[in-house]
Amino acid sequence: MRVYAVGGCVRDRMLGLPVSDRDWVVVGATPEQMIALGYRAVGRDFPVFLHPDTQEEYALARTERKTAPGYRGFAVHADPTVTLEEDLARRDLTINAMAEDETGTVIDPYGGRRDLALRRLRHVTPAFAEDPVRILRLARFAARFHDFCVAPETLALARGIVCSGEADALVPERVWQELSRGLMEARPGRMWTVLRETLLATRLLPELATVIGGLRPSPNGLRIAAEAHLVRALDVAAAYGVGAPVCWAVLLAQLAEFPEAAQRAEALSRRLRVPAHSLDLGRLAAELRQAMGEVDALDAEGRVRLLERLDSVRRPQRLMELLQAFACDHLAFSSGPQDRRTQAGLAELYPPAAVWQAAATVCAEVDAGRVAREFQDAPSPDLGAAIRAAVHAERVRAVAEIG
Repeated sequence: MRVYAVGGCVRDRMLGLPVSDRDWVVVGATPEQMIALGYRAVGRDFPVFLHPDTQEEYALARTERKTAPGYRGFAVHADPTVTLEEDLARRDLTINAMAEDETGTVIDPYGGRRDLALRRLRHVTPAFAEDPVRILRLARFAARFHDFCVAPETLALARGIVCSGEADALVPERVWQELSRGLMEARPGRMWTVLRETLLATRLLPELATVIGGLRPSPNGLRIAAEAHLVRALDVAAAYGVGAPVCWAVLLAQLAEFPEAAQRAEALSRRLRVPAHSLDLGRLAAELRQAMGEVDALDAEGRVRLLERLDSVRRPQRLMELLQAFACDHLAFSSGPQDRRTQAGLAELYPPAAVWQAAATVCAEVDAGRVAREFQDAPSPDLGAAIRAAVHAERVRAVAEIG
């Protein structure tokens, strides 16, 4: 029985990066032996055990055989005869297919060390093509290790997966899991680039893929490449450390200039089963980017109606997140690298933000309870509607007063 550290912890140590989680593979053991040693079985699809003290995961060395489409279409074989090299062969990228024994010796049968030195993302074996999730992981790692190139042969293999229809078996939950993680990486714009280069963007995100290839106007009146702008906007969002819902809103805000933007955004989010908060923010970003950017063209009535559409009095955080998304989109027009920054003050970097925040503040100060009490003795066939209209009117007056 031999135990090896594997995967990301070996890769990150060799890159000089912090190692937060460690994965282990056990060669030459049976489930019964692991349980006898105090490990607790937790694996549903293959033998994985938790260490009795550290609670770290230890998986028995295994091989996989493709049996059906999709990432679940595998038969797993794990027994004491499976070698470390066979286990590493089933992994996605060479930089994730290295192991380290108890003496610190690195076992690298597939050239991961060389690919680290060359800053290259490369598949381990042609078995990469058996699991379409690996394309998503490739795109996510490209976003994390943004100074790494993707090997041409790996790009070609990924395109073959998409063209064969194998990627059509991807399940929405797993797609969103990988996409949302990729949006949190250092350069999420590269994730989009790799998804487009592998043709997977067209299959998974057609609402975006069909419009990103054109041009969009910039504040100085010129038109710029929409895809370059999207990549830049996503990277700005990452630089400011915003959450996945805001990043998703940045992505879907790119639909704003096209017909039925909100419907496209919602259709995409629902198909991927995006969590409700991200779905909501993405739809609003697509629907309202144009109107909120042209705040000077709206009178007090128009501004209040838009804020009421956002429910800004009860949900001020939603307005703040939307302004942050639009700030990222606005900042993408500037040049120069984006270093890591804080979210503090991000919304204020969006030129119309001050107007929207001032309007939202005075709307929130309108005492709806006082207005409702004024209707206590007033007969009305629809008292609720009358109160809402009166509250709305007071908000309009308050916004008009601040100009």
